[in-house]
Amino acid sequence: MLKIFNTFSLKKEDFKPFDEPHVKIFICGPTLYDYTHIGHA
Repeated sequence: MLKIFNTFSLKKEDFKPFDEPHVKIFICGPTLYDYTHIGHA
């Protein structure tokens, strides 16, 4: 099980996708000035 840190409750919680088994993420656009990595997302 994947756990995430909830910054609102300040606790670790189990990650539960809304549409199992699919997980969606939002990325704000391409990084044109450097190599892509998860820190740019």
